[in-house]
Amino acid sequence: MAKSTPKANNQKTVGRYVAPDARGRITAKRPVSDDHSPRWYGLLIVALLAVGMLTIILNYLDVLPGSVSSWYLVAGLVVMFGGFYLATRYK
Repeated sequence: MAKSTPKANNQKTVGRYVAPDARGRITAKRPVSDDHSPRWYGLLIVALLAVGMLTIILNYLDVLPGSVSSWYLVAGLVVMFGGFYLATRYK
């Protein structure tokens, strides 16, 4: 059985395997500060979802100014979509 011999940079090879750092294929780590969204971002998501849902509910309860309107429904859905969009970007 043949022993594996260390390379010049103290890397062992077994068969055809070459360590990723020997090939130069290592991705640098990101700073920890880039890994998290700010605290207000989560609150904004919850607020947009709540305001959109409240707009739709109040529209059908006929509480909003004017009569029941499809424009209130559209506005509520757009606001909720904005909340869902931001939620996909949350880290």
